[in-house]
Amino acid sequence: MERIMGLDVGSKTVGIAISDPLNLTAQGHSVLRWRSYAECLDQLAWLIQQFQITTIVVGLPKNMNNTIGSQGMAAQKFAERLRRRTDLPVILWDERLTTQAAQKLLQEQGLDSRKQRGVVDMVAATFILEGYLASRKEVQIN
Repeated sequence: MERIMGLDVGSKTVGIAISDPLNLTAQGHSVLRWRSYAECLDQLAWLIQQFQITTIVVGLPKNMNNTIGSQGMAAQKFAERLRRRTDLPVILWDERLTTQAAQKLLQEQGLDSRKQRGVVDMVAATFILEGYLASRKEVQIN
């Protein structure tokens, strides 16, 4: 059994989601605040070991016209550093509109924007991982 980790990477935080051992669902785990790549990668490596993660899915923010902007390039750089640090497969996954979907969900749950800041990245990471898990199911069915 493998577990998969989903990440929503920002300039100061990383939202983290982890699959169940059967890869049926994604659960939000936490939001990691970071100041340096080394610090962040060390903390992620610890979580990867604790949960026996075998694959990592990193959200790739694309522009609506499918181009990669500065945030997308930063996510690619982060993913490459994470791959080198962990020696695990790191998959870049289109994350367009996940943050907006997370904000909408949290707003519907009654959380105002101040309270959303602490969890919106984790919810976005959950959406990223759910999308990836769903795509794997579709491939297996067909």
